[in-house]
Amino acid sequence: MDDRAGLSWRWSRFGLGMLFAVPAIVVAPFDLSLAVAFGIGVVPAAAFGVPPRRRSRAIIPFVGALSAMALLLGSVLAASPVVAVVGVFVLAVLASVNATRGRWGQLLLVLALPMTGIGLSFTWSPVTLGFAACIIAGSIYAWILTLFWPERDEEPHPPPPVPRGRAMLVYGILLGAGAATAAALGFLLDLEHVGWATGAVLLVMRPVRGQLIARSIGRAVSVLIGALAAAVVAVLDPTDVVVGIVVGLVIGSACAVQESRWYVVPGFTTFLALTLIMSTSPEPPAERFLERAVETLIGVGLALFFGAVVPSIISLLARVRHRSSA
Repeated sequence: MDDRAGLSWRWSRFGLGMLFAVPAIVVAPFDLSLAVAFGIGVVPAAAFGVPPRRRSRAIIPFVGALSAMALLLGSVLAASPVVAVVGVFVLAVLASVNATRGRWGQLLLVLALPMTGIGLSFTWSPVTLGFAACIIAGSIYAWILTLFWPERDEEPHPPPPVPRGRAMLVYGILLGAGAATAAALGFLLDLEHVGWATGAVLLVMRPVRGQLIARSIGRAVSVLIGALAAAVVAVLDPTDVVVGIVVGLVIGSACAVQESRWYVVPGFTTFLALTLIMSTSPEPPAERFLERAVETLIGVGLALFFGAVVPSIISLLARVRHRSSA
């Protein structure tokens, strides 16, 4: 049983998060979009947390590099809608089947696969390469900072339980179907950010129903709050210096609540992503807010359908068939 508080806050982690955000705060007065990119670059480190031992903190740049490469893979797949839809399905099945092979397998499922889905919103370009480079640079910078953080004597939280055998194959097929459906809808409807709904499916859906329901609610609520906050900041139109400080506070807060049981990180990442988009886009903030909210709800709805409704229907049909054959 997970004994963590629903929403926890550590001031020491907030301070570390503010240190993570220093490059973004410093760059903001000169180039706001680059500053926010630097801020997003340290998010994997802020959301992942700081392992108790310095030696194990080397995973932080690995997480950053894995996130960046998965994002680039998604941008490559996005060049062809058919390849993207099929590719997301195949990758979901493979990642699910291999998730039983320890922490690295789970990392591919819960991190690399969603980042690939999010990457469908990008096109392969120097801008995308620069964004991926910011993620890698941010994770390296964050890792160096954590080396100065004191070590702790504590046991790491155990990873969520993962079913074995055929159950993960079935889960992978359902996960792939949900993500592929989200991607197909995105391409058919010509959505600007195909990866938002696709990423939501891959981030929310879990093989255990309780986790699925909790993450569905958490992502929907936190994304709406984060998107609303970004839209309010855009409407107020503060100076780039003020926005840079707000970005720093958001990163610090994401780091401070990292140990929470509730799924609140999407609110912080949504704020940063929309702030970056709004700083370079002529569309009004209300339109961007609505776009983000609707596409997230589509992804959450698909995750619930393929993760809860379809398995229930399959189970019901199996029971009916068993009774009829008895």
